[in-house]
Amino acid sequence: MGPLKGVRIVEFAGLGPGPFAAMLFSDMGAEVIRIDRKGARAPHRTEVAYRGRRAVALDLKKPEAVEAALRLIEMADGLIEGFRPGVMERLGLGPDACLARNPRLVYGRMTGWGQSGPLANTAGHDINYIAISGALHAIGEKDRAPPPPLNLVGDFGGGALYLCFGMVCAMLEARASGRGQVIDAAMSDGAASVMALFYGLKAMGWWSDARGENVLDGGAHFYGTYETADGKWIALGPIEPQFYKEFLDRAGIADPDFAAQMDRGQWPALKAKLAAIVKNRTRAQWDEVFAGSDACYAPVLSMEEAPRHPHNLARGTFVELDGVVQPAPAPRFSRTAPEIQGPPVAADNDAALSAWGFSQSDIAALNDCGAI
Repeated sequence: MGPLKGVRIVEFAGLGPGPFAAMLFSDMGAEVIRIDRKGARAPHRTEVAYRGRRAVALDLKKPEAVEAALRLIEMADGLIEGFRPGVMERLGLGPDACLARNPRLVYGRMTGWGQSGPLANTAGHDINYIAISGALHAIGEKDRAPPPPLNLVGDFGGGALYLCFGMVCAMLEARASGRGQVIDAAMSDGAASVMALFYGLKAMGWWSDARGENVLDGGAHFYGTYETADGKWIALGPIEPQFYKEFLDRAGIADPDFAAQMDRGQWPALKAKLAAIVKNRTRAQWDEVFAGSDACYAPVLSMEEAPRHPHNLARGTFVELDGVVQPAPAPRFSRTAPEIQGPPVAADNDAALSAWGFSQSDIAALNDCGAI
């Protein structure tokens, strides 16, 4: 009964941000059908991004399969594809063909470089897309190589989330205009967009282009991670003066040098001092010191530990489905609560097509010609 109940999405199977975007639509209540390649490997139950939708396997080299895909698209509010520019057009499933069959369709295109520009047809991955946005350069320690921040910034933050936002915006507009449109969601664009705050700070002279010299990039002693006595880590972020004071009081730090919180020249020395202080206690001991405080403290938890944290348990941040611990749908809604619609499943042509209005004779004909 999520907020997108009644919305229908056709997803062309892909990797990374495309499936993740489809998962988000499904979590919010949309009915998603995934079109797999005929003979494609079925997703394993642990492949969480494939949860919550039906799937059909089509041989899109056959005109009957293309026609079946267009029939599904006729009934859809949105479409997700993540191929290189031109691939869908060569299959006969480009925006012109699909919008001709369904003028209200929102056609979501998920790529790294976008549909235009000199890099549009070249290969790449998350690390490449965030490299040209300025994001990768800004992450990491001073005088060290920029570390790959998993593939969160490009694929998922700048990619899937922007695709979903763009598609929902276009679907809302289509309700008024009756006209669909194409969403060109480039991970390089999205990664640049999430850097908006930092480009603004740089323009004001408050952000250095040198890595590891700023408040939020680990340059400040009061915003970073520190190793504890037992080899674990804690995360500190008391930026505001009142929170910084509480942090010092709780930690028992009386050294007057720490009073110069915003003296950038003191940051390296204070980081070294604070690292030595943190190393004197275990992570569990620091948990006790800062429990219930406004010191902006948290333990750095592993993926094994995170689902067991009391806050995550209280909020149901993680759930177990089919024996797999995984993040629950987010965000929360006060009335139309989202939910996981089911575990990842293999293509089930009969069930998937029947659910979308294909008759048994239609399905039999597709089987007979080898289209499914």
